[in-house]
Amino acid sequence: MHEMNDNKIAAYLRRIGYNGDLVPNYDTLHALQLQHLQTVPYENLDIMRGIPLSLKTEDIYDKVVTRGRGGYCFELNALFAWLLRSIGFEVTDLMARFLFREGDIIPMRRHRVLKVSIEGTDYLADVGVGIMTPRMPLTITNNHVSEQNGEKYLLQMEDFLGYVLYEWHKGTWRKLYSFTEEPQIEDDFIGISYYCETHPGSFFKTMDMVHIITDKGRKSIAGRELKLFTPEGVKAIVPANDKVFHELLHEHFGIKL
Repeated sequence: MHEMNDNKIAAYLRRIGYNGDLVPNYDTLHALQLQHLQTVPYENLDIMRGIPLSLKTEDIYDKVVTRGRGGYCFELNALFAWLLRSIGFEVTDLMARFLFREGDIIPMRRHRVLKVSIEGTDYLADVGVGIMTPRMPLTITNNHVSEQNGEKYLLQMEDFLGYVLYEWHKGTWRKLYSFTEEPQIEDDFIGISYYCETHPGSFFKTMDMVHIITDKGRKSIAGRELKLFTPEGVKAIVPANDKVFHELLHEHFGIKL
């Protein structure tokens, strides 16, 4: 690899606190995904503040690595794909439909995910979801169940939707999103990301959303309320003003606006 690229990779790995092997195998992919989810927050704060996003790798890198921010799927999975390819993984970009709480409605494709192929096996990798999400890559195969950290996920093939990712929730399987294996190119994501940024009906323009996974739980902001999920329960914090809100963003997510 070029020396400049090596330096950028090293800075990215420092950003996510990873100092392990870079052999392109499953263990490395698993470790990188987990570290990413625990250090780089999912967030839509720029969208809510009318700050235009860029899907150029160098701009996402500057935002996430240099400035210590997070992003949403079109940013985070794009940058994660760059990192994986840079260290030798075979990565295919895919588009998904977010089914969470949609009932029987089939929504438009508006989520970017990754297929990572390792020694003949394909894995779903995703570091860009703002809800409960697999901490480890999932084998892309029909009826595959993965139990991880007290959570359980299922991948199941359906005729129209393709692979559907389910989460085990209160005794039943709940749909998270679906995806097909048609490869996407970078330009395929520009139009839908612009829609998510700017359309008045976009879910991403409804409220501040920030999410990060912790060792034993997660932290989430929806609107102005911060929730801390731990094995002992849920603690909610509502900041009194913008100053306190910004302090919470920095304390719990490392974000400086």
